[in-house]
Amino acid sequence: MPEEEGLFAIETPVTDISGVGRKTAYALSKLNIHTLEDLFFFMPRRYEDRQKVIQLKDLQNGQFFCALAMVTSYRTDYAHDLTEAIISDGTGKIKATWFSARIGQCFEYNSKIAFYGKASEFNGEFHITHPKFEVMDDYAPPTIIGRIFPIYAANADLSQNSIVKLIDKAFRAYSDICLDEFLPQKILDKYKMLSFREALMQIHNPLNETMYRRARSRLAFDELFLLQCGILMRRNYYLQYANKSIRLKPGKYYEAFRNDLQFTLTNAQERVIHEIFADLEKDFPMNRLLQGDVGSGKTLVAFCAILAAIDSGVQAAFMAPTEVLAAQHFIKLQQSLEPLGIKAALLTGSMKQSERKIILESLENGEINVIVGTHAIFAERVRFRELGLVIIDEQHRFGVLQRNAIVSKGISPHVLSMTATPIPRTIVMSNYGDLAVSEIDEMPPGREKIETIAVDSNDIRRLAKMIHDAIIEKHQIYWVCPTIEEGDRGLSAVTSRYCDLQRFSHAGEFFNVGMLHGQMSGDEKKRIMQEFSDGEIDLLVSTVVIEVGVDVPNATLMIIEDAGQFGLAQLHQLRGRIGRGKSASTCVLMFGASTTDDGRKRIEFMTKISNGFKLSEMDLFQRGPGEICGVHQHGVTDFRVANLLRDYKILKVARKEAMDLLSEDANLESEPELKSELLRRLGNALELAITA
Repeated sequence: MPEEEGLFAIETPVTDISGVGRKTAYALSKLNIHTLEDLFFFMPRRYEDRQKVIQLKDLQNGQFFCALAMVTSYRTDYAHDLTEAIISDGTGKIKATWFSARIGQCFEYNSKIAFYGKASEFNGEFHITHPKFEVMDDYAPPTIIGRIFPIYAANADLSQNSIVKLIDKAFRAYSDICLDEFLPQKILDKYKMLSFREALMQIHNPLNETMYRRARSRLAFDELFLLQCGILMRRNYYLQYANKSIRLKPGKYYEAFRNDLQFTLTNAQERVIHEIFADLEKDFPMNRLLQGDVGSGKTLVAFCAILAAIDSGVQAAFMAPTEVLAAQHFIKLQQSLEPLGIKAALLTGSMKQSERKIILESLENGEINVIVGTHAIFAERVRFRELGLVIIDEQHRFGVLQRNAIVSKGISPHVLSMTATPIPRTIVMSNYGDLAVSEIDEMPPGREKIETIAVDSNDIRRLAKMIHDAIIEKHQIYWVCPTIEEGDRGLSAVTSRYCDLQRFSHAGEFFNVGMLHGQMSGDEKKRIMQEFSDGEIDLLVSTVVIEVGVDVPNATLMIIEDAGQFGLAQLHQLRGRIGRGKSASTCVLMFGASTTDDGRKRIEFMTKISNGFKLSEMDLFQRGPGEICGVHQHGVTDFRVANLLRDYKILKVARKEAMDLLSEDANLESEPELKSELLRRLGNALELAITA
């Protein structure tokens, strides 16, 4: 065992295991197995029930079976890379075939073997092709039969049997000294959990299905419980030691804004505004996540928070992930704030240096009350007189360090993170457990439901008619492509489709076509979006740069080429660009030549489901927490056992137990083993990951 200071026994390199040389260690490294912990947590993909050993006289056609028998004869055919053997147990016999001449090197006449496979009967004789087998010796029991057998993701350099034997050897040699219990005894007793050591043993060598389920539940609970403890400890530390914030309270500007509104807010908006104001009036910084479906009115809620900041004499920063979205927010904010005498400014990376200099000076001396911008706000030379509120729109598009960078520009400013990509409840609970969460679960009245249809890319006449009808009604159209220029993957590109649609227009339809993509300059993008907003462009061909925030009520038709290339959340965002006025809207999802089966499923889901939260659960099921909503945090959601979709009930229990434990012992002083395991597994990762 290692003697180095600070190295845990479970972190012992696999090369310390007897018999693991350089070649085996290299094969293990290709499976990402470097330590004992990696080996113990190398989870089986599935299991085969090899418990019942039968006699060959009882064979049935099509039956999977296990048996112990003798190789009574065999032949090796090197020309055809083939080995054939007759296997008998004295009660019956079977002919075995392996498509490998090397297999014959394992046998001698009358070798005793344990084997498993599927029997097939032909002309009254039984055959078996490529059975799993193990040559027996006189002292050791078989390892591949007489048990529920784990199947691992093996590779060409390391067979299933080799992995099974290696894990068995590691358990015998090390499990007593490196798999110490760390959960509190009262939790183990309350839920009748297996010990840590027993759970890992039952995962790799389950006694029966019940024991496997108990083992898996225990290990999934461990991961989720440790994460919840870590998140809650971070939150407690944040509340205890964070610098005091300025209390923000709505006043005359907020009242004037509300009095000028020409419509009534939804009950959900009113509830969320109340939750945010309650946080802002406290002397420790708000850290709240606001989520709501596309078009639910999150931006207006954010404006209310900004006005409370200005009423309290501090500045606000409103961050957006793209220049298009930042410009859109700025225009809306300016329209609302200018009549009140409040000064807002837009800061983006593509600005001229002279403009930028004026804005930075005005921001630092306090002349600018609100800055709206992109990643440009992170720059070191951007300084505030007194930053009191940070709003981060589409927060999952910003990295942890970027979010930290803007927050550090004030003394404990309040933070409101927003997303229109609905986050499944399991991910909210697991990844955003240290945030307060508000949800706008109600849409403004009077919105027409968007019809979503799937169309084959060859159905040109149908598409042409839909475009024609929209133009006749003086409505506008989005046409979205997955790429900017034609590439090797054969996906539709903005540049070529723009040319096609211009030709279509000149052939008799007479409508104005515009093009928008991320490689354009900031000024170009701003000009194109303004022309589309003003109705000067009838059809806009674009990439997903218009995915979030773009608001043109007259746009009623969205056509998405190669729609299967996009995730459900992204498709839902794109669909949300239409249906913002009083006219009926249609979203067309086009199949492409490269559409996969999963892509087709996503298109089918979209045609049947309009609720963003239901779609986010579907997206989680299809793509997993590693990709959805950009919430994957290395070392935090890298669960080896837990699954956020299937383990929601375990997650709820884990969170409750973590809250109860930490309410009594905030620093886990009474549970040193638990604290040690928490720091070992998540200490480094939690330094950065839980910062949303």
